Amino acid sequence: MDNTQTPETRPPRGGSIVRIVLSLIYLALIFIAAGTINWPKFWLFLFFYLLSTTAFLIWLKKHDPGLLKERMFVKKDIKSWDKSIIRAYTVLLLIMFLLAPLDAVRFHWSRVPSTLQWLAFSGILAAWGIVIWAFRENAFLSGFVRIQTDRGHAVCTTGPYRFVRHPMYLAVILVVLCLPLFLGSLYSLIPAVLISALFVLRASLEDRTLRKELPGYADYAAKVRWKLVPKVW
Repeated sequence: MDNTQTPETRPPRGGSIVRIVLSLIYLALIFIAAGTINWPKFWLFLFFYLLSTTAFLIWLKKHDPGLLKERMFVKKDIKSWDKSIIRAYTVLLLIMFLLAPLDAVRFHWSRVPSTLQWLAFSGILAAWGIVIWAFRENAFLSGFVRIQTDRGHAVCTTGPYRFVRHPMYLAVILVVLCLPLFLGSLYSLIPAVLISALFVLRASLEDRTLRKELPGYADYAAKVRWKLVPKVW
């Protein structure tokens, strides 16, 4: 297979630098919203996220560079509805991360018991475990919904896919619901719930797409009945 980047898949020049700069600007806005940099739980989450993500990318580059490339480049055959969902998700996530410091640190609109905060952090760790498990099993775990005919797309039936058809979406929902609680903000659960609804919608639309376009998926779906939560949905 020819791995040469085409104009459709090549990332914009300087795109990585722009993303880093935008991330730093947004990080500054979070602390501005908090009114202080003294926010230990956010620093803990940030450290955990950066450390685990860096380690995981190093692992992915070594063990599955094809999947890493798939997730880095944006292809032309992404479903248009998925682009809209990802845009909405991005906006809601930004709102969640700005609302949390306003609530938990600056104005103290709500209170979350310490025990619940640490239980929520345990949920985040559990979700990250699901993410690692899914990546180890599924070589076609793209960041967008598309049928990867260029990569020999096949149905994954092992690991967490034995229990639910969309374990990554389950992990995302678990993180976005647990993170506001860990950070001490009930109000930031509002965008978190909306994000969760988006991923329920995304799971449903992706499932319909895979049934129609991916050979073998309909048979797999008949065996693994649950999209996100066993015995529920």
